Amino acid sequence: MKNPSSILTPPKTRLRPDDHDLESIPRAVVWRVRNYENGLVVESHHHRRAQLLFASKGVMTVETKQGIWVVPPKRAVWIPPFMDHAVSSRGHLNMRSLYFDPAVVKNLPTTCMVVTVSPLFRELSLAAASLPPLYDENGADGRVISVLIDQLQTISTTPLHLPTSTDPRLQPIISALSRNPSDSRDLGAWAREVGASERTLSRLFSSQTGMTFRQWRQQVKLLEALGHLANGEQVAGVAIDLGYESQSAFIAMFKKALGTTPGKYFSNIRDRSP
Repeated sequence: MKNPSSILTPPKTRLRPDDHDLESIPRAVVWRVRNYENGLVVESHHHRRAQLLFASKGVMTVETKQGIWVVPPKRAVWIPPFMDHAVSSRGHLNMRSLYFDPAVVKNLPTTCMVVTVSPLFRELSLAAASLPPLYDENGADGRVISVLIDQLQTISTTPLHLPTSTDPRLQPIISALSRNPSDSRDLGAWAREVGASERTLSRLFSSQTGMTFRQWRQQVKLLEALGHLANGEQVAGVAIDLGYESQSAFIAMFKKALGTTPGKYFSNIRDRSP
């Protein structure tokens, strides 16, 4: 992780969303498969359909007014219908999207979230993407889609969300740490920087983000680390670049957040790759 650019501050090359073709298909589920060699940024937009967005290679960042979600391989982000969101990535990206008619996802969450993609759901998604757009709803193809929709009810969430705030006292802190998660300044130093008391900033972090300042800073480091580890960088180097005193301290943080070590986390991801 040699350059100071962050996965949370993507490059400025932008694409405009183009979804009119998706809306014209009279089916409960439609899909899109796209590959990008040098990353992308898709401007803020929304869909009439709910979207499940994931990558077989690469790491994506999805941003809404409620926060930022970082999506490593074999995870996905659930985006409810009509929710404005922007999508970005760095480097090579193999992106897969499933779009669900609102009528078939009425009982699913109405907020954005990162979810775990089970091996069964992944195989069903790959099978669906091989079907013709106007699949036979009453035949074998339609049964595949029905099972896919049923399995959608079983997805579990993963804590890869970074809440944000529009408060002018928090925004400089959030922006600076998003650009440089290794910034080690404590809340007292930030209080002097933004002209607010430490107690006020502590209260604002809790009320605006649902996290303490320490928890929020740890989360931004975790999300930054995921992008670099997914690209094959060594754990020791990532730990040092993010300001951890030792590799073991970084691994302990990672395990506490995601239930396993970085090595096992990404080994499991590779094991489930086609």
